[in-house]
Amino acid sequence: MTATVNATVPGATGPVDVVCLGESMVTFLPDRDGRLADVSSFVRAIGGAESNVACALAAAGHRARWVGRIGADGFGEHLVSAISAYGVDTSAVARDPGRPTGIYFRTAADRAAEGHEVLYYRAGSAASAMSPATVARADLWAGRVLHVSGITAALSGECLALMRELTARRPGRPLLSFDVNHRPGLWRATGGGHGHGDGPGVLLELARGADLVFVGEDEAAEAWGLTGADAIRAALPEPAVLVVKRGAAGAVAYTAGEAAGVPVPAPAVDVVAAVGAGDAFAAGFLSGTLRGLPLRERLRLGHLFAAAALTVPGDLGAPPAGLLADRLTALDDDAWGRLHLGPGWTGQDQEVRTP
Repeated sequence: MTATVNATVPGATGPVDVVCLGESMVTFLPDRDGRLADVSSFVRAIGGAESNVACALAAAGHRARWVGRIGADGFGEHLVSAISAYGVDTSAVARDPGRPTGIYFRTAADRAAEGHEVLYYRAGSAASAMSPATVARADLWAGRVLHVSGITAALSGECLALMRELTARRPGRPLLSFDVNHRPGLWRATGGGHGHGDGPGVLLELARGADLVFVGEDEAAEAWGLTGADAIRAALPEPAVLVVKRGAAGAVAYTAGEAAGVPVPAPAVDVVAAVGAGDAFAAGFLSGTLRGLPLRERLRLGHLFAAAALTVPGDLGAPPAGLLADRLTALDDDAWGRLHLGPGWTGQDQEVRTP
């Protein structure tokens, strides 16, 4: 099964491979290291877990649609323009004249580094008004796959209602892909005020309604108190495919009817910035799913897409071209284990490097 190549102009309507629903925001990145209080200049970029997935898939040749809601403002238009430039269909993005586009600022340091700061200005954003009444099911069910994340559920009560509707198993629903994306700070900021209830409990509920679930081993431990991939699968038996990400150690995937998971180690990567890797991994795995690849190759493709994001400064790295990706995913286990990827690796047909 071969994925459809996106040969149309950005914004075109018609059948798509994957629809990605979620909030995208304008990101302001400082031009130097230091505290936000000390930074005077910022560079404008874009950020959004689901639109990151759409951009990576479109760059890899799939037809991807991003569905979201923006303010009728310049920041919103910048988002649409930037996402469309990747080849993503943005025809279903709604403009809200009464609510702003969300923005956020962050420090230059890695998210895991001491002193890292992120300031979100998304409360009351246009995206928080997404609901079953404001997002057309026809736009969401237009693809073979619908990809969503737990971030959307935390934005507002209306967004949670939409997510509950989408994760309800109904005839005719496309394959539903769900990235848990547990963001405790976002749930603390919006949960009580919007009557969300327990964030981790909501995420577990939504994951159980999905067909394909991505979750980090670390976030499962934080949200649900579960240790190890097998324990996560035991708590989530419903999804046909469960992918547990283990950071630099790799990932393991479970499929219906199989008690044991399929583990695939991640290649060694010279990390430039540890941002966007989870979204890129999901895009790579979905790309392999659309192509009908075996489970091991889907996981390897996820690792390669993640490595493309890890070896660039921003959230989005150009995925490896088809021939390079296919050659690397087909490596034998020994060669895959010796694979070492650094900045610029996606732009050349490089040989396998060994330590």
